[in-house]
Amino acid sequence: MQLYKSRDFSEFFADTFTFLKENGKHFFKHYLIINGAFLIVLAALTYVFSVYFLQDVFNSAYGFESNNQFEAIIKSNPILFVLLILVFVFVCFVFGAISYAYVPVYFKLYEKTNSSNFGTSEIVNFYKANMSKILVFIILGFILAIPLAIGFSIVGVILAITIIGILLLPLLIGLFSGLYNATLLEYFDNKRGFFDSFGYAWTIITSKFWHAVGCMGIFYFMAYIIQGSLSVLQSILNLGSALTIPSVDNLDVGDTGSSIGVIIITIVFFILYFVVSFVINAVLQINQSIVYYGVKEDNDNVNLKSDIDLIGSSDA
Repeated sequence: MQLYKSRDFSEFFADTFTFLKENGKHFFKHYLIINGAFLIVLAALTYVFSVYFLQDVFNSAYGFESNNQFEAIIKSNPILFVLLILVFVFVCFVFGAISYAYVPVYFKLYEKTNSSNFGTSEIVNFYKANMSKILVFIILGFILAIPLAIGFSIVGVILAITIIGILLLPLLIGLFSGLYNATLLEYFDNKRGFFDSFGYAWTIITSKFWHAVGCMGIFYFMAYIIQGSLSVLQSILNLGSALTIPSVDNLDVGDTGSSIGVIIITIVFFILYFVVSFVINAVLQINQSIVYYGVKEDNDNVNLKSDIDLIGSSDA
């Protein structure tokens, strides 16, 4: 599939699914290879955190009896608790950086080879060669996100006043996220610094605002519907668990099977929700990358210049 190509609203949509159809198997295979170990560790830590902390908070908020397991752990092992929190934050940071950068890394290698004809070693080597850029992107991106979040929040509050404005909120989220994805893609080209890359991303995306931002916003709206549906089901399961699973002290022999069944269902659903969330986030970034290459072609005529260079070299 050709990346540098002038696209309109419908083509941004169509080419996102075309890319997934042609390269989805290769893309997600290496996504799991690169991120699989971190994904398992992060899922385990998140689940433990939710079981020992969020469940107590949920029970206290709704008047159910709290087992105070999390509070007991803090009191008995405060040093261990702090270490666990630090490990959790570190794993989240490392995994977040690697996971977020994967889509831009993949597209840059796809751009270089003009196909998905590359493997894990090429992806890992690209990470190694650009690790400093990824760290700079994370640090400066976080700093830049503070004023951006304030500005976007003000616009969001204004939009939320009307029904039509509420419908436009996904576009605002899509613009915010798309700018960062485009910035990292541009930053990897080694032609601009971080802030210049962000300014360039803003220029090319807003130059085709309704086509580009509209497509990214609708993708976010679809993702919200899917994740929202899963969240509702998960909340129902959590509520059911809080109401039906007795404490260890009150557990009768006859209750064991049903309690274990609910626990297994909860764990399976949690893992499903976790995996689906990361798949959806990857698809959102794929769409944003397709938008980036489309608007960049409109602005820089990259493909046209390449064709002219090829004609020139053949004439020579």
